[in-house]
Formats: sequence, structure tokens, C-alpha cells
Amino acid sequence: MIETVGLVGVGTMGEPMGESLLRAGFRVYACAHKNRAGLERLLARGAQESGSPADVASACQLTITMVPDAPQVEEAIFGPRGISRGARRGSIVVDMSTISPVASRSFHERAVQSGLEMLDAPVSGGPARAATGQLTIMAGGEQATYEKAEPVLRAMGTPTHVGPAGMGETFKLVNQIIIANVMVADVEGLVFAKKAGADLALLRRVLATATASNYLLDTWLPKAWFEDRHHGGFALDLLRKDLRAALDAGRAMGAPMFSSAQSYDLYDKASTNGRGRDDYSAVADVYEQAAGTKVVE
Repeated sequence: MIETVGLVGVGTMGEPMGESLLRAGFRVYACAHKNRAGLERLLARGAQESGSPADVASACQLTITMVPDAPQVEEAIFGPRGISRGARRGSIVVDMSTISPVASRSFHERAVQSGLEMLDAPVSGGPARAATGQLTIMAGGEQATYEKAEPVLRAMGTPTHVGPAGMGETFKLVNQIIIANVMVADVEGLVFAKKAGADLALLRRVLATATASNYLLDTWLPKAWFEDRHHGGFALDLLRKDLRAALDAGRAMGAPMFSSAQSYDLYDKASTNGRGRDDYSAVADVYEQAAGTKVVE
């Protein structure tokens, strides 16, 4: 039974995930990737600090990485002070970052060569559901490894074993492809409605019972756009990074990504306009500038 869990990366998602692990009774050893503030708050709640990913792994049966992208995952696991340098043989590495499935499969192979077991287990739900331990967790890797790690994953949300190495990342990128394109469609429709002089509150009530109803329009945008004016939420630059990983994987497989390529260009333009740290609904900035109107005054 796993009792000690390591956490490398205590940022917007890593911090609340660490809190969920502590609430579930796990002993948590953590080190920051960049965000020291999140680590300090987690230490105040009972986590213990380790100086490097190698030090974290030396104290733990399972170590989680939650960092921005594949280069950071590689450094955290295989770098000079990485997990593979300190982990005991047979320890489990669970990468919960969102990265390319191609990179993830490569990391699985290298982990096995280092005497480790590995899962790729990216999450969906954002900081709010991370804080309540209600994340959707998509795990790729060996069934036996998943069964050993499952109690840890359940402390943070609802895990599902979705297939072999890299399949967790594939499932997550499908989610990102869909939300990226649906957000663009919602924004385009709302800006169109604003220019036409429509009552947006009435429009949303009507669409809630129509075939255009969707989670982003019904639940996400009223908070992220209309109330918070794109502050907080899920950073546009993170979705842009995920969409780029999906496009790269699509090219490698020969899978057409026509809509996603156009959506990526819009998110890229919004990022260039300085909206990269805002919620990804800030892609509306591109439409509002082109239309010469503001949906939310």
C-alpha cells in the first residue's frame, strides 16, 4: 500500500492536488518547479519539503509531476537532479502534466529502463475541481501499475485507466481540441449576436434548451467572461500549448486538424495581444477588436 507521495510542481494545479492528497492521509513530500508561494502554503498544511525531484523520489513510493510541458517533465524525471536519480527501483512516476503523447511514450520507455514504473495521467477540471478532489483523471500505462497507483489518484478525483502508455495524454488532448473549438464557436456566436443587437441574456436562456447548448456557454462563460472579465480560470497560454501538442500529434499521425489549426491561430493572436495569462475565453478579445464592440461593457 502506498503511503508516501511526492509532488514535483506546486503551481495552480499542483497545490490543490497536494492539498487533496494531504486530506486523504498521505504523507506528501514536495518541491517547487517555479512557484515557491504554492509550496509554502502546502508546507503550512503539513507537507514536507525536499530540495529536488531526486530528493522527493528518494522519500516516496510514488512521485507525481505537474509541470508545464514535455521539456520540464523530462528535466523533472531524467535531469541531473531528477526523479530517476533518487527513486528506488520499482517506484512509480505519475506524470499528470498535459504533454504530447509521443513524448510521453518516450518517457515511459526511459522510465522502464531506469527501473521505474510510469503512468501518464493528465487531468481535467481546473483549479476549482482540483481543490475539491473532483478532477477527471485519464491514466495511460500498464494495468498493474494503474492498480497500485489508483488509491492515490482517487484522492484527487475520478481516475480511469484508458489504455497503454501515452493514451492518457491522447484522451486529454481530445478534450482540449474540443474545448478550444467550442470556445471559439461560442465567442463567435456571442459577438455576432451583440453586433446584431440581440438580448444576450435572453439568447442564452433560449440556447440552453436548443441544440447549441454546451457547458462552456451555460456554465463557464457566465463566470469567466461576464463576471470575472477573463481573470482566473484556465490560462489561454496553457490551452494554446495543449492545442499545439495536439496539432503536432495530428501531423505525426496524418490526422486532419483543420478547425484546430484555425483556432490555434486565434489563441496565438490573443496571446500576442497580452491575454496569455487570462482565461482562455479571452480569445474573445480578437473578435471584439475586429467587430469594434464589447460583449460585456
